Amino acid sequence: MLGMGKCFRSDELRRALERIHGCRIPLVWGRAPSPVQAERSSAEPSLYDWMTEKRFAPILCLLCFAVLAVVATVASPLPNAARSQGQSKDHSKDQTSAILELSRADYLDRVQAIWTAQMIAQFTGLRFEHQVASAVPVTPISHLPGYAPVDDDYYYEMVAVRAFEKYGPGLTVAQLGQQWLENNAGSWGSSEQALLLLKRGIKAPDTGHPRYNKLWWTIGPQFSSDLYGALAPGMPNVAGALARQLAHINGYAEGTDGGVFIAGMISIAFAEHDTHAIVRKAATLIDPQSPYRQSLDMVISMAERGLGPEQICRALDERWGIEYPATNNAVLNGGIVAVAVWFGEGDFQKTLQLAVHAADFADSDCNAANSASVVAAIHGMKVLPAEQVAELHDRIFGARMGPLQLTPPVDESISALARRTAAIGEQILLSHGVTLDKDILHIAVQEPVTQPAELFQLADLTRYWNPEWTLERAGFGGAGGGLEGIRGITFLDGDVLATYPRDEIRGTLLRRSAKLSAHPWLTFRAGVDPGRAWQLQVYVNDDKVLDTVLLGSLQQRCWRTFRLNLSNYAQQDVVLRLYQRVLIPHREAGNAYWRKLVLE
Repeated sequence: MLGMGKCFRSDELRRALERIHGCRIPLVWGRAPSPVQAERSSAEPSLYDWMTEKRFAPILCLLCFAVLAVVATVASPLPNAARSQGQSKDHSKDQTSAILELSRADYLDRVQAIWTAQMIAQFTGLRFEHQVASAVPVTPISHLPGYAPVDDDYYYEMVAVRAFEKYGPGLTVAQLGQQWLENNAGSWGSSEQALLLLKRGIKAPDTGHPRYNKLWWTIGPQFSSDLYGALAPGMPNVAGALARQLAHINGYAEGTDGGVFIAGMISIAFAEHDTHAIVRKAATLIDPQSPYRQSLDMVISMAERGLGPEQICRALDERWGIEYPATNNAVLNGGIVAVAVWFGEGDFQKTLQLAVHAADFADSDCNAANSASVVAAIHGMKVLPAEQVAELHDRIFGARMGPLQLTPPVDESISALARRTAAIGEQILLSHGVTLDKDILHIAVQEPVTQPAELFQLADLTRYWNPEWTLERAGFGGAGGGLEGIRGITFLDGDVLATYPRDEIRGTLLRRSAKLSAHPWLTFRAGVDPGRAWQLQVYVNDDKVLDTVLLGSLQQRCWRTFRLNLSNYAQQDVVLRLYQRVLIPHREAGNAYWRKLVLE
């Protein structure tokens, strides 16, 4: 380095500037010397020589220091002011690092707030779950009965805490599945399906895969993943990886995308107060091809254009509510959570109001709990309504959840649960390079990295059922979506493919192109639910060879066997098409069931 009190020679200046700029500087300023200039240089001093005579050295020295000061200012890194904004002391304005310094006390406070916020917000949102949205200007926060009634919005996270304590910070999804069996966890939706599968001997992660779990695209993973964000403050890639892996207990693709988004937001909220930045950053954890990410991008784009929450939620409902009619689908409800967090601006009351006003027939208690937990991660216990906190009496209680007896019954302290959670989180943080010094966690704040795409389409079900056939225009339907009596859902159950059309006018289609044998037959079984009906049409090329209506009895699923002689098309290249049509006068539409579809 050049000393302030030392005036240096011009060649020293040139070498210093060359080191700063990383390139060679010509000896003659402004352009390289020509041959003629070189020949006469000894007789006629250049501007360079003239300027570097002794009498100009002090002036040149001052000029050089001015240039170096400007270069140093421009070349220095910009401050990291927005990258680490935890309430504990942090290095958010450090130019060299983005380190969140999180005291153990502050960490515990925020973890307890995340648990508590879910319980308070869920109990208020429960009034609107799968019902019409709130319409009054300010929806009162519900009073609690002296404790937090056990609910799936946080019970599955409690089960995961037990699993971490039993198996350690490297918990696998298969081990989590064993804990679910032990605690009889899985009361509704994809979680109910997961428990049923576990009891049949199917192991996680298969319990969440579309091959087995017919509700893989619903909200179960989303409302079960607040914990993973709490376990990895400031480290959204760690939180997102935990959510992706462990949420496979009860979901896949869109389902687990929801878990990643919620875990990511909560993790980021420990180090970021700007709710717009929280939503934006957490969204980038999910691949842009995902419908879930597209729903989030829709929220962000519309909000940045100046549209309000009512307009955005209406647009979300019209776009994604039609695609996923079930009221507990992950994609629409995830968009609602993003709206509540974005426009709630870190205010508990405002965020809760947005969640319960957002849309009719949504999973409003889950949405309220998820969005409130992000606010809690930002501010800690002080942001929560004191009256409702006091009404909890630091207690979670309940022996049953829906149809299931919990094993063991729940009667736990919220503060003790928070301490256990923080202890697990500390283990996970230290295993990922975080240091602990005098009760301060020093966390290198992560920038979110997009996870590999996890995609699944309903058409992919035939890969596991009968890969020679393609499935077209199948719909997610609404059955299993929180409301009784909804017709239709597409899923795979062993060797049975259940279908319901996305478009009720054009119907669902199974298609295959083949060269027929000398004596061709098409055989299959088709079923219908009790009290439901659907129309079956079969085409060979452009010829309709079967047109019939399947009517369900009042007692159980009915099956019919079909064996079609295709000898008129022997040894020809043909296109086979099997249609499910559902708009039948005076009949209630329902699923089609297909099995043993064989072309001989």
